[in-house]
Parts: sequence; C-alpha cells; structure tokens
Amino acid sequence: MLESHQPTQTHRVALVIQYLGTHFHGWQRQKQHRTVQEEIETAIATILGHHVTLHGAGRTDSGVHAAAQVAHFEATGLIPPHKWATILNSYLPPDILIRASASVDNRWHARFSAAYRRYRYTIYTEDRLNLFVRPFSWHYYYAPLDESLIQAALKPLLGKHHLAAFHRAGSKRSHSWVEVQAVECRRSGPFIHIEIQADGFLYGMVRLLVGMLVEVGSGQRTLSSFTELWKEQRREEVKYAAPPQGLCLLRVGYPDFPFPKEIWYDTLPKFVTSQESLVIGF
Repeated sequence: MLESHQPTQTHRVALVIQYLGTHFHGWQRQKQHRTVQEEIETAIATILGHHVTLHGAGRTDSGVHAAAQVAHFEATGLIPPHKWATILNSYLPPDILIRASASVDNRWHARFSAAYRRYRYTIYTEDRLNLFVRPFSWHYYYAPLDESLIQAALKPLLGKHHLAAFHRAGSKRSHSWVEVQAVECRRSGPFIHIEIQADGFLYGMVRLLVGMLVEVGSGQRTLSSFTELWKEQRREEVKYAAPPQGLCLLRVGYPDFPFPKEIWYDTLPKFVTSQESLVIGF
C-alpha cells in the first residue's frame, strides 16, 4: 500500500477504461462474480487504504468489451489526477487498462453528464473460424448477410422512439424511450460492423437489435416486418440476442469531455476499420 496521508479534501478523478469482457460478469459489482467495477475499486482501495465507489457511464453485460468506458471516483491524498492511470495499471489485471485519467469538476458525472454512448457490434462472416477474431465477433456463416438491407433497417430508428421490443426483462428503467442519434453499417472484408449511438440504451437493447438485424440481412425477415415489429412493440417476436463477445462500448460523449478526443480513435485493432462505410445520421 502507498503511504497514507490525511487529506483536507477530496477531488473527482475521471478515467477512460478499456477492458476485455470475456472473463468478466459485466461491469457492475456483484457478489461472487468477477466484475470490472470491483477490480478497479479494489485497486483504488489498495492505493488509498479505504474503499471508494466507481461510477461508470454504462453497465456492460457479461462478456461485452469496452474500448473507452468512462468512470469517475472521489480521490483523496496527494496523487495528481493525471497520474492515476499509470499507478492503477500497475495494480490491475491484464484484461483491464486505464487509458487516461484527469481531474473533473465535482458537478461532473460519468453517467449523468454523458450526452451519448456509442456501441459497435462486429460480425465475422467467413466459413472458416479464426481464433484471433473469435473473442471479439459473432461468427455468423449460416447464410450470406446483405449489409445494405441492415442499413435500410437501421435508418427508421433515427430519432426518439419507444423501443420496448428490444428491452430485456430485469431492467429497473421506468420507460423505454430512446433517442437514437446515429446509426452505421459497414463491411470490411469478412467483417460487418453495426454501430448505434444514442442518449442511452435499454437493458440488452443492442444485442436484441442485432439479432433481428441479422434476420433482415439474411433474408429471413422483410424490412417492413422489422419496422412494424419495433413500432408496435411486439417483444414476443424477438426470439434471441446476438452473443455478447461481438459487442463493444466504443465511446461515451460529453459536452465537456475532459480528455483529448483522439483517445477514441486508437483503441481497436485494424480489423475493425473499413474503407467501405455506409453511414446514416452524421
């Protein structure tokens, strides 16, 4: 443990966090399960000598990754805010990385100050399995996928909608209204990337949505029936969710983001970039 001090006040520190979700039972602390929040809180407690609560911008599910999750905590002691990333990384396991740390105003909140979250889902379409991409994609080779159909299905989602059809049971959220700000579908060789940006997300929303988009892209469902399904809130027709390993929290946006925006664009391996982009809403 580092030498303890008797601080006169606390200060709020924001973190940009990258993690591989494969061996985590999600972000949020849970009894008898390994979670990202608990690992980082334990590391901070080891450094400071007392427990702190880490507040995340979003709660990713078991097996879901994050390229740039954002969180904050109340720090005491004499450690400069910008030093927390380096110090924490020496205490954390190899599947968590603090990419940056910074001081923020005490009124700034990782969750409530966020203007949007952006998720990316990656589908791998080659017949032959690749061990180097399996932990980060859904290996879908059962039928050809037409990304232009997925694009067309995404477009009507732009705007504010009642998306109860893509809401898993168990959520404490009191409503299912979501403002979708941007959507994107692109192909990069054998990969199809689906991105969605919104002010917030329902529990399980992206994986349920991708499961239905694959039905559209493979020709199992028409565009009109897909649109009718979510507009009429027919949750019973949404049969399955896409597997978690293809999903990544790409970034969280703020009006007063305390880090250089370049930090968003160098977080993922090259196979997730593409020259063929179908973008809507930018």
